Amino acid sequence: MEFVHKSVLLEETIGNLEIKPDGIYVDGTLGGGGHALEVCKRLSATGKFIGIDQDDAAIQAAGERLAAYADRVTIVRSNYCNMIEILKEKGITGVDGIVLDLGVSSYQLDTAERGFTYREEDAPLDMRMDRRQSLTAGDIVNGYSEKDLYRIIRDYGEEKFAKNIAKHIVLARAEAPITTTGELIEVIKRAIPMKARATGGHPAKRTFQAIRIELNHELDVLRDSLDGMIELLNDGGRICIITFHSLEDRIVKTIFKKNEDPCTCPKNFPVCVCGNVSKGKVITRKPILPGEQELEENKRSKSAKLRVFERHISR
Repeated sequence: MEFVHKSVLLEETIGNLEIKPDGIYVDGTLGGGGHALEVCKRLSATGKFIGIDQDDAAIQAAGERLAAYADRVTIVRSNYCNMIEILKEKGITGVDGIVLDLGVSSYQLDTAERGFTYREEDAPLDMRMDRRQSLTAGDIVNGYSEKDLYRIIRDYGEEKFAKNIAKHIVLARAEAPITTTGELIEVIKRAIPMKARATGGHPAKRTFQAIRIELNHELDVLRDSLDGMIELLNDGGRICIITFHSLEDRIVKTIFKKNEDPCTCPKNFPVCVCGNVSKGKVITRKPILPGEQELEENKRSKSAKLRVFERHISR
């Protein structure tokens, strides 16, 4: 299948990057290269673009899409948590802008054998964003304890029937391993009361999200990487992050706020004595949301939120 992904909040992201023609820009979730293409169009021959993605299909698609700008583009197959090391190897210690478009691409969702979508009845339980890793969604479903399944479905899926779903998974796999998305969906449906299944979207949506996040360490990677990416920014550089669910958005909002105001002194202190210095300012006090036209043209943009932080280096 051709790698097709409609970039969400494209104009808003590019506008907020405030691209300098001779600047250095990084896309840590390259995907099909939608945001990347618009960045590269605005770079001069002296500008640089580094695209990072762990999905082999994305790497190939983006390489083809950005071929006209090969003189200023470098593509690396890796996780964005390795961004600092990747740039260091290339002699880059500071950048002018970073983009992260989190979540799953349309290609990943629409390619049944990747196992991301709960709308396919006969797909293997895979869900790996990096197919070089050995652990799959099937390993989690069939190998995690009931306690751990409950924890991830509750915490990462924010699923109120998490306890019952975990119980049903363990009971079902005791008879035979759960190997396909369709089998897992049926187990989840049996665990959720019929009345609840009639509202709130697909009954397996939250559980699939939870397993995917656990498998790919999505929240841990974001939480552990964001401070370092802000440090990478040159003075005036910006980081633009698009999230698709509340857990990601909460992490971004909290870390942006902490980098703007890192003071740990009690509120009643007349002056700051902790010595923590602000790294910059939050540009988006409220997240930027898709407009009506984008919502009509791309239903997957519904839950998207864009937050922007600008680096200020004290002198």
